[in-house]
Order: sequence, then C-alpha cells, then structure tokens
Amino acid sequence: MDLQTFISQARTVGGVPFAELHLEQTSIGHLLAHRSGEHPSKPYLIYYDDGGERTEYSYQEFRTRVQRVAGYMRSRGIGAGDRIATIAHNHSDTVIQYFAAWWIGATIVPVNVGEDDARITYVLTNSGARLAFVRDDYLNRLQSLMHETPALATVVVAGQAPAGHESFDAILNDASIQAPEPLGDLMNHECMIVYTSGTTGNPKGVLLAQGNLLADCTGIAAWHGVEADSRMMCVLPIHHVNGTVVTLVTPMVAGGSVVLNRKFQSGRFFQRIAAEGVAIVSVVPTLLAFLVQADIDTSALDLARFRHIICGAGPLTCELAQRFEERYRVPIIHGYGLSETTCYSCFLPADLPDEERMRWHTAYGFPSIGVPIPQNEMAIHDANGNALPPGERGEIVIRGHNVMLEYYGNEEANLNAFTFGWFRSGDEGFMTHDDAGRPYFFITGRIKELIIRGGVNISPLEIDEVINSHPKVDAGICVGFENNWYGEEIGAYVRRGDPSLTDQELLAFCREHLPPHKAPKVVVFGDDIPVTSTGKYQRNRVKHLFAEHREKQFR
Repeated sequence: MDLQTFISQARTVGGVPFAELHLEQTSIGHLLAHRSGEHPSKPYLIYYDDGGERTEYSYQEFRTRVQRVAGYMRSRGIGAGDRIATIAHNHSDTVIQYFAAWWIGATIVPVNVGEDDARITYVLTNSGARLAFVRDDYLNRLQSLMHETPALATVVVAGQAPAGHESFDAILNDASIQAPEPLGDLMNHECMIVYTSGTTGNPKGVLLAQGNLLADCTGIAAWHGVEADSRMMCVLPIHHVNGTVVTLVTPMVAGGSVVLNRKFQSGRFFQRIAAEGVAIVSVVPTLLAFLVQADIDTSALDLARFRHIICGAGPLTCELAQRFEERYRVPIIHGYGLSETTCYSCFLPADLPDEERMRWHTAYGFPSIGVPIPQNEMAIHDANGNALPPGERGEIVIRGHNVMLEYYGNEEANLNAFTFGWFRSGDEGFMTHDDAGRPYFFITGRIKELIIRGGVNISPLEIDEVINSHPKVDAGICVGFENNWYGEEIGAYVRRGDPSLTDQELLAFCREHLPPHKAPKVVVFGDDIPVTSTGKYQRNRVKHLFAEHREKQFR
C-alpha cells in the first residue's frame, strides 16, 4: 500500500474514516459564532498578566476582536491555507490571533521563543509563514532573522509598537475594518503546524486539521465533564498543543470559560483557582513537583469547585503522584498523547474512587496513562506491527480522528510514522485490563531513550522512580552514558532535597531497590534538571557530565 493509504487508515476509529466524522460545527469559526450567539455576555477568556492584572472578554467581545483581526488579515491578502506565525508568550492577544486565523481558514504556526535562532528561522522558513504577530518583547530578535525568511512579508507588533510598524492594538480598535463571516466545512483543512522539539536535527512540523482539534476537544470535554458552567485554567505555554487544545479550544467546545495565566506561579496557583471558581487545570509533572516543594497552605481557600488536575506531556512518577495527592487531596487524572495525535489520546477515568485511582498510579511500577478516549484506538505493537498481548512491552500505537494530516513536507518521517496504518508513537509501553475489561495503558519510556547496557534494553523511567523515591532527593533523572565495557552505563543526575545526601548513600539505596544491571553506578549532583517547555526531561543535555567514566569498568 502507498503512504496515503496508511495515513488514511491511521485516521480512522472503529472503521469510520476521518472523512465521515460528523460534529455539530464544521469549523472552529462556526463554533465561535455559535457560542457567541448562544450566550454573548458570558465570559470566555480571562487573562492574568505577570503582575496579576485581570482582563476579561465575553464571548461576544472575543468574537468582535477575532473578526476585526480576521478582516485585517483578509485586507493583507491572507486567506485559507496561508500560514501565520505567532511569536509570543501566553497572552489574550495571542488567543485572538489563533481564532482569527481559524475564522478565515488560515494556519497558525506557534513559535516557541525559548528555541534558539536557528530553529526559529527553520520554523519560519519551512512553514512559509507570510505574516507574523510578534510581541514587542521579541521584535528585535525577529528583525535579526528576517533576512533569512523572505516569505515573511508582514509583521504586526502586539504591545508597544515602534513607529513605522503595524500595531496590533490599532487593529483591535479600528471599527472601520470589514468583519468577514467565518468559513465552514473546514474539518479536513489544516489549521496548525506545531514543530516538535527534538534534541537533534530540524524539528518536524506536525500538520493538524480543524477537525482534529474539534474531535479531540469533544473527547476531552466529555471525559472530564467540562460543560457550559465549567471554568478551566491554563498555566502551560500556548505555543504547545496542551495549552491550546485542552484549555483554549475545549472550553469553547463545551461553552465554558478559560482562565489564562501569563505563566505558572506556585504562590498564585491555588489562590487563582479559588478566586475564579476553576474546576480543572492542565499541568505537566514538573509543576506538580514545584507545588509539592512549595507546600502551600490552602486551608483558608474556597476550592469547592476544584475537581481535579489533568497531568500529562511528561514523565509522572508513582512517588510524585502519591506525594501530591496526599499533600493537597486533589485527584490527578493522568493522561497521554502527542502533538501528532492533536493532544490527548487516553486518560484515567475521572470518576475512579480515590483508592482505585491511587492503585493505578502506583501498583504497576509506572503510573497508568489510562484508557483510550472514544475518538481513537490504541494498541501495543512489536517492531513488525503485530499486536502484543497484555503485559508485554512494545511500541504504543494510535489511530483515530485526532491523528494529524502528516508531518509537513517530510516524506521520510511520514513513512516511518505510518508504516502499518497506525501512528507509531516512538514510546515504549504495555497494557493490561481492569475487571470490566477496559484496557489501561502504561508508558515506560521513549524507545530511542532506552539504555542498551550489554545488549539489554533498560527503561530510564523505571530507574527515575527509584531515584526520586529517596527521601533526600528533590528531583532526579536516570542518564545513560557511553561506556567502553557495556556500550552504555547507568548514571543518576540529581538535585538534592537534603544537602547531607552523598553519592554513596544514593547508590546504595538504588542497589537495594534495583537489580545490579539497572542500578546507577555514578551520581552527579546539580541544581537544575533540564526539561523542555512542556516538562519533558532532556537527558542528553547532561550526558557530557558523565564523560570521565567512559573507560571505567563498573562491577
């Protein structure tokens, strides 16, 4: 079969192809128009800046701004299929820009300003972005790159626009701009290119359709009981699908509201949830660790409407899940997904009793990532695309209506990802069933991250669990480093929670809880655990710290 056939197969669920996906609204623009007509004065977007200043937009106020920006883009020749870059941090202006592009069928290219100049230049050139919305904080940086991005003809500055530059604020305040009606029938029409944050080589552009977002958000809303009276909170960067899909589009699908934060702040986290009556927040495990460390007193706060936390996009450990729930008595609904599957593909059921949820968090050596949502199917495959039985480790594969259109302009990556008519995640995991026969999935690590010591594959997440269970460890990761005797050896990179912790104490602890071939042989102490903007460990960034042990034979 050819590549397109494999991709089409990977975009089916229960035998229903993506082309036969039917939802109430056929585009994100139609969804916004419907919601603003349904309850125009209801708050949709509440934004808090760094200093705590609050801005609120009703559905109608938000729609008016979206239409105005959409009309401006139309006046500059931007239409369906054109790519629009956003170079910004979390801000209400950026949300307006996203929806304005989707209103006219254009494609958003969110730029992570934390990337280096070479990667940002690649994203802008590879996507062919014709217009960029840039916050004033990053204008000088963008201008230094524009000689390498000839397709980028128009730059609009949000915030303080210098003389001679297009001003986003001026567009928002220009009532003379002709407001277009939203385009419909855009289910299979591209709407985002999200560039993956690989550690080497150029990032891959994940091309998502409007129907991908609408399907995944429909599943997320139903799974978590997000309804018209629900308020969600966003503390994650909206240049990533987690922040965008879970906490911007999902509330709109449900007719609810979102509280957008400029960034995560431990000291204001629970206060803001209480003040705004938030029901659900989406986080990554790193933020849970910050909250546990902060040990915040919530006794005086009214958290009656706060139901649970969604957690994914990074390695949650059994120990961290247990510590957080015991400290704050807030359920963690662990889940899993990728940019390539829009966002989430599975979650723990949100209605599990506390004891059963904790069992799924801790009883199998890895916290369960849960049960597939109805918008997709999941399985565990061997290297030849054969399904593996419960308990056996293999590659997590997914097919469904949330699977991307393709990696943009990257045939080799597409051939590797869709080889067997499923999307191959590159993650190792296993599956088991509960008493009702539901499949519960687990992730044990990235296949490419597996440490191969003396020909034996070792999952770093398994060792992370043990390292982080030591009472004197604040945070730690397993690192596979080059070794002339075994090919790779096991190291631990650790941030102390107690300054009295020694390397020998930690090594002895790990030997007590792990077989000899899995136990770390070297400990390196440091102040920062390197992670991506979405909380994924960057083990390769500390491998060089173990280089002096390459020739040593460990026993």
